[in-house]
Amino acid sequence: MRIHSRQLGESDLKKMKALLLEEGPNDWNFLSEESIDSQFQLIRDGSALAVLAENDEVLGFAVLISGEFCPSKIGKYATLSSIDYIGDVVVNKSHSGKGIGNKLLNECVAIARDRNSAAVYIERHEENLASAGMMEKAGFEMVETYYDPTKRFVGSKNTSVLKKCT
Repeated sequence: MRIHSRQLGESDLKKMKALLLEEGPNDWNFLSEESIDSQFQLIRDGSALAVLAENDEVLGFAVLISGEFCPSKIGKYATLSSIDYIGDVVVNKSHSGKGIGNKLLNECVAIARDRNSAAVYIERHEENLASAGMMEKAGFEMVETYYDPTKRFVGSKNTSVLKKCT
């Protein structure tokens, strides 16, 4: 299995979107057609890149977004031009629990370091324990948790923002 970023074609993006729509939705994840399409357009435009876990097929991916194109609310924590932001992260369920998500996050941080980003930010539902474990294992630290009922529909309805300095 390779963890890397590469040039993507439309067929790659179509397969990735299918994987995200199949494996991503759950009570903890905020996935809208608009947010997915926006991230994939950023990849097409070169404002974001996909970090892939793949062998003969894509087993998972993370979207690393240049700070200027991340959600503006992250500007509360850092100058956007100095950071990167991880959008969606997904791993095929048949490969979950094998550390692939952790490897994807670590590769995102390595790429951000190479781009001279000061830090990488990521968000999750406060109560998403699988994401919390993956992010903690990758060295992300809590910045803030806030009430976010427009994005979180279950449980505490809180979003946690985490960061890892490069």
